[in-house]
Amino acid sequence: MPFSSTWRNLLDNVEQLPSNATLVTPLSRKAFHVTDVQEHRVLIQYRDDDETIPLQRDQFETLAQRIQDARGEFDLDRLPPDAEPYATVLSLHPRFEVDDQKGALSEGETPTGSPLVDADAGPEETDAEREEPDVPVYTDALLLVDELERHDVTTLESMETPALVNLYTLLSDVQRNANDLRKDVRSVLLARLHHDQPLSGQFGSVQRTSRRNRSLKDEETVLNALEAAGIERERVTTVDAGKVDDALDVTELSETDVYEVEESEYIRKADVDEDSKETRLQGLKDRLAETEGEEAEELREEIEDLEERINELTEFRSGRSFQTK
Repeated sequence: MPFSSTWRNLLDNVEQLPSNATLVTPLSRKAFHVTDVQEHRVLIQYRDDDETIPLQRDQFETLAQRIQDARGEFDLDRLPPDAEPYATVLSLHPRFEVDDQKGALSEGETPTGSPLVDADAGPEETDAEREEPDVPVYTDALLLVDELERHDVTTLESMETPALVNLYTLLSDVQRNANDLRKDVRSVLLARLHHDQPLSGQFGSVQRTSRRNRSLKDEETVLNALEAAGIERERVTTVDAGKVDDALDVTELSETDVYEVEESEYIRKADVDEDSKETRLQGLKDRLAETEGEEAEELREEIEDLEERINELTEFRSGRSFQTK
């Protein structure tokens, strides 16, 4: 099939996108919008970036050819970072599909939808009612924010003891629940990370990494292997703490005879008053629900200003051309 037919079909599908449709790149997950569709190119704009980027027809044709050369399945890791939007837009054609699990852009006969388009997402939808996330860290974080607003934590020594206890309890709860949620998020992200290609968001980026965990084989196997290599057993054998403790139980030796003992003190959360937390939390929810008028508008403006400052600090600019090999 000549690419002219493919190109016309692709442009028709791009033009049918809702005006607020958000597209994302397949590897780095950067959000962008289509701003215009022209005869020989598609114009896009990354979120939080005013620069318009043209995606040229001949580059789409080259990418389609690369897919055919790869027998219908092109590895996304072979894409330069600047070429990722081409894969996203090409996946709007019913014959092309991005497979997140395989990390590939493929061509087939069965029409498919693109997983890289969210027709309902976008910063324009700010009037929708926000729903409270049903995760433990949300409620504890809300309580913690309120506690931080009511006390000057830059001078902990001046805070009263009950306030310090409340602060420590909430910090502990947030840490535990945030770590549980972090592990859940990590599991999902691992399925979307491909090799050394980083994923970027508004506040940072992540990259797949690995670590090696070692554990010794049984003692006899290790010692026999070392002896066969000319290493005497005495050079690698050490005192086993567990066996020493057993010996202390049947001798008159004291702990300090065989251990260097150093004591340190720390704080451990003993109990949590869930009823008090729930009462305080409900009060905060009621106060937030009643916030309206000038006070609410000022709060929204402050949040928008903060988001703009965060965007300026976390913005990442890359090259713009799609180079092919």
